[in-house]
Amino acid sequence: MTTVRLWSDEEAAADPAVKPVFDDIRATRKSDFVNNFWRALANDPAALARTWGSLKAVMLADGPLDPLTRELIYIAVSTANGCSYCIHSHTAAARAKGMTDAQHGHLLSIIGMAAQTNALVTVLQVPVDEAFLVKTD
Repeated sequence: MTTVRLWSDEEAAADPAVKPVFDDIRATRKSDFVNNFWRALANDPAALARTWGSLKAVMLADGPLDPLTRELIYIAVSTANGCSYCIHSHTAAARAKGMTDAQHGHLLSIIGMAAQTNALVTVLQVPVDEAFLVKTD
């Protein structure tokens, strides 16, 4: 259960700080759907606007990573951070961007393998090889 109120469309439409952000979410996503994450953030309009702007800049603006790859990374990080909401929402976004069942299964295998080897190297306290260190000279 949420720890904050989820804003209704009516409440958002009546708030001059929230309405433009919700309108932009709808326009950008070409959908009337505004998910619960944004509805919860509406309790802090400045955080709502800042977070939406940052998300657009990272996930939607032109860049060297294609949109599906960005979603796959988001799923992996969300898994590492234990964010069930983000895992679900970004899996849905990845599927909308063309992720197949085979790609999803492979991604989950990679996430599981990374979690296992990360735990092993951490518990063993393996020093980083000199060859892996970035040279800044």
